[in-house]
Amino acid sequence: MEKNLPLHIKEIIFSSSNKSISKQISKLEKNGEIKKIAPRIYTSNFEDEPEEIIKRNIFTIIGTQYPNSVLSHRSALEFKPTTVGHIFVTYKYTKKIKLPGITIRFMEGNGPIDGDNPFSGKLFVSQQERAFLENLQVSRQLGPQSKILTIPEIEAKLEQIIRVKGEDGLNLVRDNAKEISEELGMEREFTKLNRLIGALLTTKPSKILTSPIAMSRAFGNPYDPDRIKSFEILFQYLQQNEFGNIPEINTNKTAFKNFAFFEAYFSNYIEGTIFELEEAKRIIKTEVPIPNRDEDSHDILGTYKIISNIKEMNQTPSTHEDLLKILQYRHHILLEARKSKKPGQFKDKNNRAGETHFVDFNLVRGTLIKGFDYYRVLKEPFAKAAYIMFMISEVHPFLDGNGRVARIMMNAELVKAKQSKIIIPTVYRDDYLGALRLLTRQQNPIAYVNMLQRAQEFSATIKATDMNDAEIQLEACNAFKEHDEAILKIMT
Repeated sequence: MEKNLPLHIKEIIFSSSNKSISKQISKLEKNGEIKKIAPRIYTSNFEDEPEEIIKRNIFTIIGTQYPNSVLSHRSALEFKPTTVGHIFVTYKYTKKIKLPGITIRFMEGNGPIDGDNPFSGKLFVSQQERAFLENLQVSRQLGPQSKILTIPEIEAKLEQIIRVKGEDGLNLVRDNAKEISEELGMEREFTKLNRLIGALLTTKPSKILTSPIAMSRAFGNPYDPDRIKSFEILFQYLQQNEFGNIPEINTNKTAFKNFAFFEAYFSNYIEGTIFELEEAKRIIKTEVPIPNRDEDSHDILGTYKIISNIKEMNQTPSTHEDLLKILQYRHHILLEARKSKKPGQFKDKNNRAGETHFVDFNLVRGTLIKGFDYYRVLKEPFAKAAYIMFMISEVHPFLDGNGRVARIMMNAELVKAKQSKIIIPTVYRDDYLGALRLLTRQQNPIAYVNMLQRAQEFSATIKATDMNDAEIQLEACNAFKEHDEAILKIMT
C-alpha cells in the first residue's frame, strides 16, 4: 500500500508534526526529490501538472487532512468534482479551501452517522438516503457551483432505483430516509423526497415531476435511458446526413413476390432457421411444413406471408400506438406456430444474445414509445428504415423473432417510399451482426449505416422477374456462401 512506501516515491506526501518526518520532507525537497504543490501537500511526481495530481488524490487528501468529514450533497452521488472543480464536504465548520484545480466547499453540519460509508482514510460518504435529503436542501447558487443536484437529476436517480430494484427498493429508500431525517432534523427535506417518490410510484400527483424519465414512469411508460441515448446517437447521425434514392426495380407482382421469397429465406437463415433452397421453395409453394420441422417451416412461411403482401408492407406507423399494434400484428403472423413464444405479445421475461442484454421486459413499451419520438422526425426513407430496424433490434420486444420483425419493419419503410428493399444474405451475416454490435456497445453508427447502404446497393441489383434468374444472380454475388468462404460481390 502507498502509506507504507518510502516518502520519496509516494505521489502525495503530507507535512507532519512529527519532527523526524518533517525533517525528512525538508531534506527531500531541498534535494529536489519532491516539491510542494499546495499548503501541507508535496509530491514526488514531476511529470504531471499539480491540478492532475490533486484531482487524482482529492479523496485521500480530504480523508487525511480533515478526519471525520463527510463527502455530502451532490458529491456523495457524483463522486467527482463539478465542472468548475467544486467538491462538497460536511465538516465541523464552513470554509472554502482552494487547491490547484479543486475547491473544497466545507459546510458545517453533522459528522458521520450510522450507515454512512467509510471511504478514504477518515473520510466518510453520506449514505444514499442522507444524500437524497441533502440534495433537497435549498441552495442560493445554481449550476456547477451549487451543492445540490437539480430536481430532474434527483428524479432520474430515483427512477433508476425502481428500474433496478423495483418498487420495494424505492420504498426501502423512503423508510430509511424518514429515520435519517428525524435524526438529522431534515423533516422538511423528507417531505419533498416523499412527494417525489409518491409521484414515481403513482401514489401522489405526478404533476410535481419534471424529468422526462420520471414522468414516463409515473404515467406508466418507464423506459431504458441507456437505449434512448443509443437511439439519439443514431438519430443525430442519420439526421445530419443525406441519403440518395435507390428506386425499387421489382415493382410488378411476380417480381415483388419472388424477391420476397429470397428475403424471407435469408432473414430466417440469419436467425439459424436453415433450409435447403429447394425445401424453402416447397414450403412457400405448398404451405405444407417439412416433416419434423413444423415450427421452422411456419417461421419462413410466416415471414413470407408478411413481406410478399404489398398492402401490408405499405403500412408504417404514424403514432406510437400504431407502432405497437403493427409490431404485435406482424409478430403474431410470423410466429403463429410457436405458441410457447407468445406470438403477438411483448416479452414477459428478459432475453439476451451472448454478452448483450436487451431492454428489461418492464421497459419495452416505454422504450418503444420514447424511441418513436426520434423516428417520426426523420424524413429520408433510408434513414427511417435504418433507425426503426435498430430500435426494434435493440429493444428486442418479443421472446423470439425480434431480428426478423426488425428487418420487416425496415423494409416496410422502403416499400412505402418505393425504394429498394434490403436483403442481408448469408455471406453478409457477420458484417450485419458486427455493425449492430458496434453501435450497441461503442455507440458508433457509422459502420452500421455503411453496412446497410452496401446491403441496399447489392439488393437493388437483384432482378426477380424470374425466380431462376434471380437465384443465378445471387449465386454470382456469393450470397449463399458462409462469411468465411467468400465476400459479397455487387454485380452491376
